[in-house]
Formats: sequence, structure tokens, C-alpha cells
Amino acid sequence: MVTLSNADKALKTFYLGVLADQLNVGVNPLLAKIGQTSADVWGKEVKKLAPYGINGGIGSGEECDNLPASGSNNYAQFTLTLKNLFGKIELSDKAIRASQNSAGAFVNLLNAEMDGLLKASKFNFGRMLYGDGSGLIATTVANSGNANNQITVDSIKALMEGMTVDVYKADGTKDATVSGARILTIDRASRIVTLSLSAGAKIEAGCKLYVQGSKNNEITGLEAIFGQSETIYGLKRKDYSFLTPYTNTVDGKVTVTAIQDAIDSIEGTSGGAVDFIVASYNVRKQYVEHLSQTRTNVDYLTLDGGYKALSYSGIPFVADRFVADGDMYLLNSADFKLHQLCDWRWLEGESGSVLHQVPGKACYSATLVKYADMLCERPMAQAKLTFTGKTATEAAADVE
Repeated sequence: MVTLSNADKALKTFYLGVLADQLNVGVNPLLAKIGQTSADVWGKEVKKLAPYGINGGIGSGEECDNLPASGSNNYAQFTLTLKNLFGKIELSDKAIRASQNSAGAFVNLLNAEMDGLLKASKFNFGRMLYGDGSGLIATTVANSGNANNQITVDSIKALMEGMTVDVYKADGTKDATVSGARILTIDRASRIVTLSLSAGAKIEAGCKLYVQGSKNNEITGLEAIFGQSETIYGLKRKDYSFLTPYTNTVDGKVTVTAIQDAIDSIEGTSGGAVDFIVASYNVRKQYVEHLSQTRTNVDYLTLDGGYKALSYSGIPFVADRFVADGDMYLLNSADFKLHQLCDWRWLEGESGSVLHQVPGKACYSATLVKYADMLCERPMAQAKLTFTGKTATEAAADVE
């Protein structure tokens, strides 16, 4: 007979390992490339000494001259607060009792819940890797006019049906009347999103959308490195030149020259070697079109996790749904680490159980947790290119 105890054991012994493996490798090629470690984690923070520059104790001289003066390595201390990542499932008492005499039915019930949790976690974790940590997923352009609960947003890349979102007004205050709404439908062609708002509630233009409870609580993703913030990892960018990565906006479509210029700049400045390229879908398409026009063979690579990638001079080149249109990142993956207090775990009660009754409800919940953040110890060895898709003449006309 299937019992709550059996379900609890299944979650801990069978499902946890599968979930952890999928969330560590199966999210996207970038995460599969980044190392994960518990080193440099102190309490609730990541504190890492990052070396920069070279040792100063070198020099040449005459045969009887004094030896070069010593010069120790340069270090900067990075500080990050571990982010709290959660995923939650619920099983109703009725569903558990209905399947208690059928192990197959109960397994199907658990499998359906695990598949849903895994899909949502992959989507959210993959999105955060390319964010700046703020958690912003969209900005409203206007109320569609068809209904108060229909809004037009600037981008639907980070949105998905079923998401629960918080809404902040243009002045930065949380709109309690509409926060906690779920996304019902998305018209992707017109970027119109329909939310589950109560009667009379309305979202105006200029509001910011975040995943519930996630504002300024997400992983320090790639955009944090290339953003315009004055500080990163607790340090002021102006005080450390190695915190400034290579960036370039290129008029027109993708060119091999622009890509190679970025790679050469990184190698010449930092000595780093780019080993991973990730871009938006439209940039990858432009690159393939460029190869076709120049009658160059399109080479492919197989990466860890079974991912397929194009090859640029032997460097894996992949596309990701969460990279903004026109953008390309050229990365030294060895400079990135996902620092974690522990791997994915179930939140356990005092008795070690992972299934807990929801107060006041005839259902049980289980929560998957991970405390982690991503850190790049050498931002200067990374690059970002933005291709406008327009010629210099067209870009100048837009400015006028």
C-alpha cells in the first residue's frame, strides 16, 4: 500500500538525484560548462580572493646589481551573498488516498509533479544565468485596452504561462493590488500578456514585472558583468580596471572580423582564451548566413550534456532563448564558478520528512532548495558584442 512515508522516501532517495543532475547539467550548455564548488563559501556569503595583474618581483640588471625588489601578487576580495533558490510542489491528500492501492497510479502522480517542477526550475534557472540579479523579466509598455488584465510588454523572452509575478510601479513601489497574479496567456506576436487580476485591478505602462519574491534576489548572471552598475562583487569598478570587460556595438549584422577582434582583445589584454560563445537566435542565424555567403563549411561540436553547437575556430558556439536579440557573449568558462552552500536538497522537517502538510489545507508540499551564486573572477577576460542589424547609415538616420 502506498503511504505518505513511502512517498517521502521516494522523493529523498529516487527523485532527488535525478532532479539535481538535471538542474546541474540539463538546464543549458552554459551551466553545464561552469564548474560548481562549495569552496570560498563562508556562512551566508561567498568571499573569494581574486588575483589580478602579475607578480612585481621581476626584472633584469647588470651582473653585480641588486636583485629585483619583491612585489607580491595583487588580490581583490569579491563578496557575494548566497541567493536562495526554491522550487515547490503540492500533493493533495485526496490524490494520495485515491492512488494508495495502486503503486503505478501513485508513481504517475509523482512523476507528473516532478516533471512540472523540473520544467519550471530549468526555465527560471536558465533565465537567471543571463540576468543581472535584479530579477526584472519585463516592463509594461501599455495596457492593451481590451481588458484591464491585458498588458503589452517590451519583451516576452523571460515570460511563460503559469508564472506568478510581482508588479512594481514606475516609482519602484510594489503594487499590492496586482502582485501575486499568474500569467494566463501570452500573445507572442503582439507581446500581449493576460494576467489573473481581480475585477477593477489594472496595470499601467512603465511597471516592472518580477517572478514572485525575486526582486534583487536572483543569481548574479552575465549581464551583471557587462552592466553599467558602479559596483560589482562589492568592489567599485573605477578602482579596478580588470573589472571592466570588453564590449562593442557593431552596426550591421554578424561579421567574423568583429568576433575575432573581441577574441584578440581578450587574449592581448588578459591572456585568457575564449572557449565558449553564446548568442541570441537571430545572431546565430546571421552567423550561419555569413558562412553560407562565404561558402564556408558549417562545423558542429558535441558538448558535455549532449548539447550540439556550431564551431567557430574550434570554439563552441550555441544560442540561448534568454540572450537578448542582437547580443553575443564570448566567455572564458574557467573564470566562472557557481559557489554553493550545498547541492539541491529537499527542505526537511525535524523528523527528516520532506512532505509537510500545508497549514489549514488538505494537501502536502515539498520544497527543493539550493543556496548559491555565480562569480566571475576575471571580468576583463569576457566580451559582449551587440549587433544592431543596421548599417552605419541606417543607425545614424535613427539618431537624427
